[in-house]
Amino acid sequence: MDKAITLRRMLVAGASLAAIAATTPAAAQTVIEELVVTAQKREEALQDVPIAVSAFNQEALEKAKIDGGPNLVLAVPNVNFSKGNFTGYNFQIRGIGSKLVAASGDAGTGIHLNNAPLIANNLFETEFYDMERVEVLRGPQGTLYGRNATGGVVNLITAKPTDTFSAHARAEYGNYNTMKMRGMVNMPMGDMLALRVAGSYLKRDGYGENLATGNDADDRDLWGGRVTLSFSPTDNFRSWLLFDHFEEDDNRSRIGKQLCTKDLGPGNIGGLGYSAIPPVGQIQRGLFSQGCLPTSLYDPSALGTVNSQATLGGLFGALGGFQTGDAYAGKMQTPDVRDIESLFDPIYKSKTDIYEFNAEFDVTENVTMNWLSAYTYYKLYTRQDYNRYLPSSNFNTTPNPVNAFAAAPIPGGYAAVYGALFPGGVINDPQNGAQNRFTTSDISSGYTEQWSHEVRFQSNFEGPLNYNVGGLITKYNSTGDYYVMFNTGTGYYQINNLLTAGNPNCVGAAPCVSVDPNADPTRLGHNYYDSYGPYRLLSYAAFGELYWQMSENFKWTLGLRYTVDDKRVTAHSVALGVPGQGPIPIGLQKAKFKEPTGRFGFDWQPDVGFTDDTLIYAFYTRGYKGGGLNPPFSPGIGVVPVPATFEPEFINAYEVGTKNTLMGGSLQLNLTGFYYDYKGYQVSKIINRTSINENIDARVMGLEFESIWQPLENLRLNAQIGWLDSEIKDAASIDTFNRTQGIAGLTLVKSSAASNCVVTTAAAQTALAISNGQVPGFTPNPFNLLGVCTLASAAGAGTNIGGGAIAAGTNAFGGLVSEGVPVDLDGNELPNSPHWTVSLGAQYTMDLSASWQAVLRGDYYKQGKTYARIYNSNADRIRGWENVNLTLTVENPEAGLEIGAFVKNATDETAITDFYLTDDSSGLFRNVFYTEPRTYGVSISKRW
Repeated sequence: MDKAITLRRMLVAGASLAAIAATTPAAAQTVIEELVVTAQKREEALQDVPIAVSAFNQEALEKAKIDGGPNLVLAVPNVNFSKGNFTGYNFQIRGIGSKLVAASGDAGTGIHLNNAPLIANNLFETEFYDMERVEVLRGPQGTLYGRNATGGVVNLITAKPTDTFSAHARAEYGNYNTMKMRGMVNMPMGDMLALRVAGSYLKRDGYGENLATGNDADDRDLWGGRVTLSFSPTDNFRSWLLFDHFEEDDNRSRIGKQLCTKDLGPGNIGGLGYSAIPPVGQIQRGLFSQGCLPTSLYDPSALGTVNSQATLGGLFGALGGFQTGDAYAGKMQTPDVRDIESLFDPIYKSKTDIYEFNAEFDVTENVTMNWLSAYTYYKLYTRQDYNRYLPSSNFNTTPNPVNAFAAAPIPGGYAAVYGALFPGGVINDPQNGAQNRFTTSDISSGYTEQWSHEVRFQSNFEGPLNYNVGGLITKYNSTGDYYVMFNTGTGYYQINNLLTAGNPNCVGAAPCVSVDPNADPTRLGHNYYDSYGPYRLLSYAAFGELYWQMSENFKWTLGLRYTVDDKRVTAHSVALGVPGQGPIPIGLQKAKFKEPTGRFGFDWQPDVGFTDDTLIYAFYTRGYKGGGLNPPFSPGIGVVPVPATFEPEFINAYEVGTKNTLMGGSLQLNLTGFYYDYKGYQVSKIINRTSINENIDARVMGLEFESIWQPLENLRLNAQIGWLDSEIKDAASIDTFNRTQGIAGLTLVKSSAASNCVVTTAAAQTALAISNGQVPGFTPNPFNLLGVCTLASAAGAGTNIGGGAIAAGTNAFGGLVSEGVPVDLDGNELPNSPHWTVSLGAQYTMDLSASWQAVLRGDYYKQGKTYARIYNSNADRIRGWENVNLTLTVENPEAGLEIGAFVKNATDETAITDFYLTDDSSGLFRNVFYTEPRTYGVSISKRW
């Protein structure tokens, strides 16, 4: 027994081990120095919970250098993590996460603070401080945690006030001029009240440099504070009130490097050359380019730059005569992935306020009522250069003679108007400033409010039956914008406004295309792209679990939940280039989902003779994640119809596990196996500047091995190994990164909105001949090619034009038009689902004197290769990567003094964790996300 207690003390003191365990419905036993978790929304020993769960207290987090949410990947099997493109992230458990982009979409892993769900949160931004523990539950948690927990749950349990005075202060300094401070004060206030105040501060220089401004890139300046007041007036009533604040204001980069292997466009179209007139031929070739080619992320050419002629901004540059050819011609990026070359430094501002109230009341000696209420206000504003590099050429001081206005009946000619509006080639764009070169920027912002209320009743009877039942309601409102602002578009509309409304910067009704005069856009203008659609969620559920202790060592569990998700989006059309001002409402989009979920299974503690303790459990669980609403398309764009909604996800999960304690308690061996029948996996791709979400089916299975061994009194070893195998079933999808799939006889062409379509090479030749002026009645005009993707009729719809590319109709040139060749996904892996994750740790404690001891710890992590997208192409492949963390702590427990040193990512590995593929009109570049570089430092802390 003493050794078993030592082992559990070891978990409390710093093991980064995920434990698999079983529970009994009776009250949790009080075991000295036992790590207690609330994985089943009741206090139980970590090793007595029949769920695959990893738990870490604050000391364990610090020893293993798990500073925040992204670092959990290093200590939990079959977990993957990466940032996302729009200030979000993907925390993925056993292949289940969130690869969709939609305001009404849900995450696959539920993030909870003290058991309260947080839809909008700062998991990837904030650091852990003054935590009682962090719990990671693997597998669907459909009964007690409910919606958006198909992958699992991350539950952050903050430290609560106690009845004795205590305090803690910690300071850390490291490379990149990193300064961290954390502190806590716990103050009892009589017999009924206690107050706990904690805070954290982080400031550091950037990991890279903005080569354009000379300033640091991707720095940090953030802080958080938490106040918790407990109130326990009687023995049968316990409550606490919490306020948590987070704030960040710095130059954090939302993305890492922007990778692109430049696509110059084909040298000819099936042997037919471009116009012999150089300005015409140059534009023509650009309209057969997709901007970037689908090459490997690790090919040196991926450090190239997008062919701006294949972007919407580049198209406006050609139409207005601002730019001749590719704005980034001949330009390569610096190989340092931390460096950027942006006109201005990124802006990142985030603020979150969370209020929580929890009350427990013992209704009877054996029944407790728990009420948990939470309110969250979240605000985010980020702005950065859309392309992470500066143009290699300036705008024309006189317009390119091949432009859309050359033949317009303009008094004095277009060149005179151009010179007056854009002296020296400078476009005065209110959002991007006065610039004489191609300039783009974007803003991702969000404002959310969330209320949740949960009431539960749980029993603690001495008999064989117990229960845990309750209800939950969540209200969530969000609004925000995603803006893309490009000065060539503003310049183009300024020309049109001058010719049609007499004022280049007019704001008003048609025919004016309003130019927003504000540096920060206000939705007033139609000179930029704005995705805007306020979202409202009302979700409510009833749930319960029944526990039957059939015998002393065998228990059945039955859990059921019924969830209703009512989602509404006030949809607005993308108003770019539409005459008028302000948002253009489409109407209220609605979707309602009603689904039952639950779990059924047993846990058994047999006496097998060769172990000290053995637990075996098996469960069937049904998980659910709600569907949602697809954003509206840009007006007049699109070939393939897109449904207004996307469907929910469902997981039928089968899991068995065993937990064993051996060698008198000095060794634990745990094993979990699982199989998922995954229905309706939600995944996004960007089409016509809009995120469209598809549903596909898959199969997932895997194993998780976890062990902790203390062979000597001062030595501890731990291992967490995950094996995962995922397979997409019976699905096909068009890959926007490779629409032709290399099929001979097919050619990609740009549309009038800079999106892409596929036609036969013969049809492309016909259009090019007309554009060349080789067809009687036509003069050389490169912009004639912009009609290739536009449907003139539905004639020929359904025809296979080659390789399975299905035509949607016929264009004005008589050619059949298709979105592209579908890719057979059957057998492909789910994105971001490596076959192997391995975590190994060793910790040795040395007594330096009667009062001082030193603790040396090392952690090694390895992740296998994976793919960023469902297509599993060479362009999607992400290499496996490794990480090594080392810590040395010298401490005097009696004096409460601790001095430490650490190295994170000791081998300084630069690993790609994921990427985001932009759409056709941006040129199909990839925004890539990386692990952090090597960091090291020292710390000192004092406890009272």
